Amino acid sequence: MKVRELEPKEVWNNFEDLNAVPRPSKKEERVISFIKNFGHNLNLSTYEDPCGNVIIIKPATTGMEDRKTVILQSHLDMVHQKNADTNFDFYNEGIQSYIDGDWVTAKGTTLGADNGMGVASIMTLLSSNDIEHPTLEALFTIDEETGMTGAFELEQGLLNGEILLNLDTEDDDEFSIGCAGGIDTNSSKTYQISKISNGLALEIIVKGLKGGHSGMDIHLERGNANKIMNRLLHTALDFNLNIVEIDGGSLRNAIPRESFSKIVVNSDKYLTELDQIISNIKNEFRITEPHLAFEVNKIDLPSEGLSFTDSKEVVQTIYSVFNGVYKMSQSIKSLVETSSSLARVILKNGSFTTQSLQRSSLESSKHDIARVIGSCFLNIKAEVEHSGSYPGWEPNPNSPILDIMVSLYKEMFQSEPKVQACHAGLECGILNERYPGLDMISFGPTIKNPHSPDEKVHIKSVEKFWSLLIEVLKNIPVKN
Repeated sequence: MKVRELEPKEVWNNFEDLNAVPRPSKKEERVISFIKNFGHNLNLSTYEDPCGNVIIIKPATTGMEDRKTVILQSHLDMVHQKNADTNFDFYNEGIQSYIDGDWVTAKGTTLGADNGMGVASIMTLLSSNDIEHPTLEALFTIDEETGMTGAFELEQGLLNGEILLNLDTEDDDEFSIGCAGGIDTNSSKTYQISKISNGLALEIIVKGLKGGHSGMDIHLERGNANKIMNRLLHTALDFNLNIVEIDGGSLRNAIPRESFSKIVVNSDKYLTELDQIISNIKNEFRITEPHLAFEVNKIDLPSEGLSFTDSKEVVQTIYSVFNGVYKMSQSIKSLVETSSSLARVILKNGSFTTQSLQRSSLESSKHDIARVIGSCFLNIKAEVEHSGSYPGWEPNPNSPILDIMVSLYKEMFQSEPKVQACHAGLECGILNERYPGLDMISFGPTIKNPHSPDEKVHIKSVEKFWSLLIEVLKNIPVKN
């Protein structure tokens, strides 16, 4: 069976059409044009704001004109990640999805279900002729994954809806009513390059890690390739380490799965020490990272690299950078309150840069952990920049749309949904600032391993999510 033959067919076909369009964050021109043409072809009011967000308005079906207007919101961009051995051009190729048992996944790349399933569902509602609904304002935002630029720059006064359904949650039995805010901490320092005349030159590779979403998956004790690589380099300090290159991680909001380094040491005894530390690390991660793998290859001696003193400074600084869950919520059980992920470590030609992302449901704690991370680099006189700060979304347990959806869920599926906040950055917090008073909720189908090449969406959960979405729109209350 092909993906387009799955049920509900209209949703899956729209998803496949969307996935044929390259849509990297900050380069969404083609997908913006795609979604605008979709609206125009339906003869629906379609508007692109100066930022690139697209709004498509569909009038209420007969008999639903007196109901509250609903904003349906999803983001157009997707995270681009691929396995190192996958030959794929995200900027010119469409995602190659296929059915794998009960799931749909992609061939060696991210799938784009985050947030493509939400976009495809909204497209299906806009093109439908037989689904009851109130007036719909479809809001397709841009650049959610690398800065939430679309939400931040959305003009006020464009939308009239009173209820916002964000279709960007990744478990079909969960309703999100709150989310974490975030901030980026980036550092840079330039070192003078030193000549290297002798020694054992090595290329070291850390690979096979699961990676994943640095918010939703941060509590799962997955390995961080940058921190693991640094442990290998720390062992090399006993052998007069010269670092030539480091290239670890790929995206600011993804747990790093791979890291590559080139180094020089003064003795092959390091290889024996390396075998032991690799064995220890594999044992530590034997449960959460069963496919963790290492490669150590001898290479030609480079002519230049960092001095031992500077190499030591880099290694000790990365060692001091906190990574993982910083605090658990004191008010919501099992919710991560504050975290930090060391996403990128790059050293080349003496230029040392890092990227990390801090998240928290408390604004004060978000800035606290950002200062903790920044201080590690300030202590070596590196340049530190905090940027891209966005607010969290404070939960409202008394939300009217939440009551409606919980009641419908229990009636349809004979079970209780999980109502909780999430440790990811949803656009709801920003949209609430732009349009105060919106009654908001986030939900979606089950998506596993977003932001990684192992991303997959559960087929039956798409049917479940779709049937719930249709019933919710039928049960929107009348205007006040």
